[in-house]
Parts: sequence; structure tokens; C-alpha cells
Amino acid sequence: MEERLIKELKTIVGNEWVQTEKEDLICFGYDATPGFFNLPDAIVQPANAEEISQILKLANREKIPVYTRGSGTNLSAGTVPMAGGIVMFTVRMNKILEVDPVDRIAIVEPAVIVQELNVAVEKFGLIYPPDPGTVTTASIGGTVAENSGGLRGLKYGVTKHYVTGLQAVLADGQIVEFGGRTVHSPGYDMAMLFTGSEGTLGVVTKIIVRLVPAPAHRKSMMAVFDDLNDAGKSIADIISHNIIPATLEIMDNYTIRTVESFAKLGLPVDAEAIILAEVDGDYDTVEQDALKMEKVLRDNHGEVKVAKSAKERDQVWAARRAALPSLAKLRPSTFCEDATVPRSKVPDMLRAVTDIAKKYNVQVGTFGHAGDGNLHPTIVTDLRDKEEMQRVYQAMEEIFLTALKLGGTLSGEHGIGLGKLKYMPNQFGEVGMTVMRSIKHALDPNNILNPGKLLGEAQGH
Repeated sequence: MEERLIKELKTIVGNEWVQTEKEDLICFGYDATPGFFNLPDAIVQPANAEEISQILKLANREKIPVYTRGSGTNLSAGTVPMAGGIVMFTVRMNKILEVDPVDRIAIVEPAVIVQELNVAVEKFGLIYPPDPGTVTTASIGGTVAENSGGLRGLKYGVTKHYVTGLQAVLADGQIVEFGGRTVHSPGYDMAMLFTGSEGTLGVVTKIIVRLVPAPAHRKSMMAVFDDLNDAGKSIADIISHNIIPATLEIMDNYTIRTVESFAKLGLPVDAEAIILAEVDGDYDTVEQDALKMEKVLRDNHGEVKVAKSAKERDQVWAARRAALPSLAKLRPSTFCEDATVPRSKVPDMLRAVTDIAKKYNVQVGTFGHAGDGNLHPTIVTDLRDKEEMQRVYQAMEEIFLTALKLGGTLSGEHGIGLGKLKYMPNQFGEVGMTVMRSIKHALDPNNILNPGKLLGEAQGH
């Protein structure tokens, strides 16, 4: 990048908020996705929407790619600056601007961490339900960009169900606001369009989110299965009995053994699968639903243990949240995918992943949000082993195409980024891709915003 442009960026945000040293650039050349790396030309840390507006006016004028980045925990190479240019690091925009317990909304800047928001609203007896596995590190701006789900997705939904409005800066620097403090807004639902757009349509600078009352009572349980089919059938049976758990998670044997090896939580390492479930709400409903769910699990040959205390309940969920970190310790490289299928097809998908792992001789641990079909087949490998990586990529392709064949989708919450780009036409067809590219072109005609991601348009100019 020319020195005159670096000087212009420094004039906008201040000298200390622009980094161009190679050591700094390397840190922003990758995210949590293995196999993707490229150095940006500059890292810029704006403090507000007005500074972002000026940065984007410069970038649009000079046709410089811009990649908005939050915590960098994303798993689809969505923030990797593959065409160089500017990484827009939003870390300074980390304020909770307002919590309104009457209207049950919060207004936040994009770098607020999800857990920080929940801590701020719990004093009002409220929660922000989207609950990604990286809840203690993920920024809300990032979860909006990816339309993240999480452990509570079955009952409470995903990020798009809680964004009622947002402020964004468009590619040409114009600042715009969509939606608002109410659940109703006329015209096209632009706040929804930006949610899940992976930074390709604008830079989100303020988000209005809906809050809900915290449940008065919760009950958690773990069911151990010797047969994967029994575990899968349990999931479908629970829903068919009109029980809507707050959380319904599954872990396969490979994941169970790995978590136990690292976390020492007393998990049954011989089990073919375990289901972790929680119901919440008022006391009577929770007690009734817990009994019904326990019966369903036992009828499907599950050995059930109900948490009797808050400590035991925390242990149940510590096991689930340890799944990805534990698997990641096994090998140098970890590919955590999020192929999602209708919940009735979860048993088919679990069997398919097991067969695919054997077929290509790769190590796969599967866990995830079984209640809404959002599974996380996680391949542990070593990028330096070229022969093994060929098998890994073949296995990943078959996993994605199997999910689509079962009526599912390429991503439940991690986004498309670059990692799944080649399969997008398989899901949407050429007409669908053309429609989405038309929207992108209308809002970003010079293709400066996260170029090459999600839709596969040319990377930069």
C-alpha cells in the first residue's frame, strides 16, 4: 500500500491505531481456519462509525479490499485477507450502549463479547439467548456476520431471531440504519439481510438485540448410549413428544474419549454416544418435561443421569464446551465443520460421517446441536502431511454433499467464507447465486468488502 494512503489512514484514526509492521500483519493474516493465510497491507482500529465511514470512502476510491474482523474465532476463513488490503479491526468498539429492561433490548457496539452482554443483563433477570461454543470470546458483531447459533438454538433460535435493528457503513462510506427498537419495521428486512452476510455488504457498527426473561428453573441430564442409532432416535422422539429442550447436544465416542482424556470429567469412554439435554422454564413445566424426556431416553436404551445440583449441571456443560478444545489438542490442524441436516436425519448424518471417516482413513470426532440438526464433524489432521490432506479434503467434500443430499445446508453457524465456497451452487443453484451476487454488486459495486467470500466473486481489484 502506498505511503500516502497509510498517512491518510493515520489522519483518520490516529497514528497509534494503524499497524503496518510485519509482526503485526502476520497476526491478522489468518483466523481459526487451518490452511488459509495472507498478509494484509495494514491493520486499522477505528473508534466509531464516522471513522469507518472515512476509511471506506478512501478504500472505495482506491479500490482497496477491506476485511472486518472481531475476535477472529471464525471457522470458515471469513476474515482472512486473501487479497491484501485493510483489516478493519473493531476491538475498540466494545461498549454496551444501553440496556432497556422495559422494552427488553440492548444496544451494543460490534466488539462486545457475547458473555459480557449476558453478565450485563442478568441483573435485570434477562438473557441474550444466542450461545455459541466460543461465548466467552466471540464478539457480537462476528456472531451477527455469521448468524451464529449455539447450544440454546433448538428452543431459542439463532442470532437472526434477536437482531431487531442495526447501524452499518456501506462500501461508499454512507452510514445507514435499519430496523429499530421494535420487532416490526416496514420495507425490506435489511437488518436480516446484513445478519449472516459475512461482512460482504457493509460494516456493522451498532446492533440492537432483543432480550428475553431468564428461565426461573433448569434441569440438565446426560444419557449414555451403546448404540448410535438409539441416540439418534432419542433426539427425534424427544421432539415428537412435544418437548422443546433449551439444549439438546450429542457427542460421539471419539469425542467422548478425547474430552475425557484432557478434561477428566468422568465421562463413559466406552459409550457409543452421549446426549446432553436441558429443559428450562417455570418449575412445574420443567419437572414435567424432564420426566418425559428422561423416559424417552430410557425407552431408547439410554442410561440417564440427572444433575442434582448446580455443580453437577455445570459439569454436564463443561463436557460439551470442552469438545472442540480437546479435539484441537490431538493434532496440529483442526477442521471444525457445521454441516446441518433436518433433525429427523441426524442419525443418518452421524452414520454417514462415521462411514466417511473410515472410507478416507481420517480422524473425525462429531458433536453438536443435535436438536436443530447442527452437527460439528471435526477432523483432526496435520496440514504438513500432503497425502493425508488429500484424504481430508475428500472427506470434507463428501460430508458437505451428504448434508445437502439429506435436505440440509452447508452451514448452521460457521458461515461459508472460503472453506465451503465451491459447494454454494450445489445448494442454491445458479439462479440463486446470481440473485445474491446482484445484491452484493448493488451495495458494493467495486467489490471491496470481504472480496471473494461467501459468493465467490473476484478477489479484489
